Amino acid sequence: MRVLVVDDDSVLCHWLGAKLHSHGYACNIVHDCEHALKAIKDDIYDVVLLDRMLPTLDGFSVLRELKGSRHPPIMLLSALDRYVDRVMGLELGAEDYLGKPFNFNELRLRLEIMVRRGKPQDAPSSLLTFEDLQLDRLQRVAWRSGQRIDLTDKEIKLLIILMENPGQVITRTLLLERVWGYHFDPQTNLIDVHMSKLRAKIDKGFPRPLIKTLRSMGYALGAVEKTDAA
Repeated sequence: MRVLVVDDDSVLCHWLGAKLHSHGYACNIVHDCEHALKAIKDDIYDVVLLDRMLPTLDGFSVLRELKGSRHPPIMLLSALDRYVDRVMGLELGAEDYLGKPFNFNELRLRLEIMVRRGKPQDAPSSLLTFEDLQLDRLQRVAWRSGQRIDLTDKEIKLLIILMENPGQVITRTLLLERVWGYHFDPQTNLIDVHMSKLRAKIDKGFPRPLIKTLRSMGYALGAVEKTDAA
């Protein structure tokens, strides 16, 4: 994956560039909007990480300049993480919006989801498998050890995200965005209730629990990889 990072924070750029390279990504870094627009025009990237606040033109101005033209999917990064900022960024054409400070593994997961969503695949398999758990995304049916499990639509969507990213911590924010379409936390136990019901259906009666809750972090399927935070 080729990533263009646009940010004027040299310390963050150094850290982020090193983390991306260590995970196998090719990374180019620029520090202002003029160089960002030139890089997007002259080179090919799979995704762009764009800071909201930049010298001369800001990130929103870049989105306006690119509107109507073909360009890579863009994720906005910003310390301005209010609901109105997120909505405006998404309306201007950003694929995603992540507040600073952020967790690198969540950033990486969001990038991979963005790239997968933007690249059509030839005859993709509808079947997801993790250990003895299977889920058919087209038929919307799950099985564990050959035993059918009836799930609601929301439970299916939650399980798909977990099974597409085994071993990754999936944050509440990501689940709210992907399953309910919220770009803010409504401060309710909405996710906890649905995840509790999903866990009861997936793990109850089986010797090995698969769905894990990580307090103050989120949820994961299977063993959790080590996390890094910015």
